[in-house]
Amino acid sequence: MRDIRIGDVSDRIQKVYAVADIAERRAFYTGMMPECSAISNKDLLAGKSSKKPLQIWRMLYIIMTICGLYMLFICVRQSYMHVKPRYILKQVLHKIPCQKSVIGLEDNVSLHFPLPRTHTRDECACTPVHFFAILSMQRSGSGWFETLLNSHPNISSHGEIFSVKERRQNFSIISHTLDTVYNLDWTSSSVKNECTAAVGLKWMLNQGALEYNREIVHYFKKRGISVILLFRRNLLRRLISVLANAYDRSAKQLNGTHKSHVHSKQEAELLAAYKPLINVTFLQNNLHRVEELTYDAVKLFKSTHHILLYYEDLIKDQRKMMEVQEFLKVPSRKLESRQVKIHTRPLSEQIQNKDEVHKKLKGTEYEIFLKETDYES
Repeated sequence: MRDIRIGDVSDRIQKVYAVADIAERRAFYTGMMPECSAISNKDLLAGKSSKKPLQIWRMLYIIMTICGLYMLFICVRQSYMHVKPRYILKQVLHKIPCQKSVIGLEDNVSLHFPLPRTHTRDECACTPVHFFAILSMQRSGSGWFETLLNSHPNISSHGEIFSVKERRQNFSIISHTLDTVYNLDWTSSSVKNECTAAVGLKWMLNQGALEYNREIVHYFKKRGISVILLFRRNLLRRLISVLANAYDRSAKQLNGTHKSHVHSKQEAELLAAYKPLINVTFLQNNLHRVEELTYDAVKLFKSTHHILLYYEDLIKDQRKMMEVQEFLKVPSRKLESRQVKIHTRPLSEQIQNKDEVHKKLKGTEYEIFLKETDYES
C-alpha cells in the first residue's frame, strides 16, 4: 500500500515537472510571438503537453514563412520602382482618386501642387509631370531663360546636358541620357518644397540636336515632350556676345576664371569693357548661316508640340513668360533671375570697327541689326 502511494506521488511530481517545462516554453514563445500564447493551462493539465511544442514550432514556421514572403514582396516592389519609373504614375493614378481641375486657378493650386513631406513622387501622384526641352543656340539668352524657369517652384530644368561630348556620340547614348534626365523626378528626391510639374533640359542645336533630328523628333513625340525654341532676333548682337565670350574663355578676366554668365554689375562691366574686332569680309555669310540654322530648326521640329520664342520679346514683354508657363501647364508666377546682362551699351560702343560694320551692312537685309536699341535693357 505504501509503495502505491509513493508511486502515485512520483507520477504526480513528474507531471508537475512536465507542466512546468511546458509553461517555461510557453513563456519563451509568448515573448517571441504573441500568436503563440494561445496555449491554455487546461490543455497542459489535460495531458496534451507532448503534442503542443510540435504544434508551436509549426505555427512559428508558418508565421516566419509569411513574414519572409512579405519582405521579399516589398523588396521586389521597390526594385521595380527604380527599374521602371515611367510606368508607376499610371498605376498610382488608378488607385488614388485625383480631383480634376483647371491648371492656373489659384483656388486649385494646392490640389495639383501640394507641399510634400518627404519630397517623393508618392505624395505627388495626382500632379501631372510635363517634359520639355529648350532648343537654342549659344549666346541667345537660354541661360537667363532657364534661371527664370527654375525660379518657379514646380519647374526643374537640368541645364546644358549635352555639352559633354560623350553623351551625344550616337542616338542610342542620347536616348539613354534623355531617359535619365526625364526620370530624375522619380529616382531622386526633389530639392524644391513643392511637387515638380515640369521637368526639362537645355539643348544647343550644335550638340547633336540637328544631326539626329529625325530620331529626336520621334523620341519627343513618343514621350510627349514639349519643345521650347528660343532664338535671338538681332544676330549681330549675338555675334558680339559670342566673340566676347570666346575671348574671356582664354583671357579669364574675372580673377583668372571664365564666366559665361555673371551675377553682379561689377563683373558685367568688366566683361563688357572688351570690344571685339569683327571680320567684315565674312560678316554677311556668318549672319546668313545663323539665320538659316534658325529656320532649319523651326522647320525640323514644327511637328512637335512646341512654342517659338525670341530673346528680345521676353525682355520687352513680361506676358511672354506667362505664355511659357501656360505652355508648360504650371500655375502662373512672377519669375526672377539673378543673372546680370553683360552688354547693355549702344551697339556702336561694343565693337572696335563700328564704321566698317556699319558700311558693310548698310543697304542690306541685315541693316536692321544696326539699330542702337532694339529692346529695353
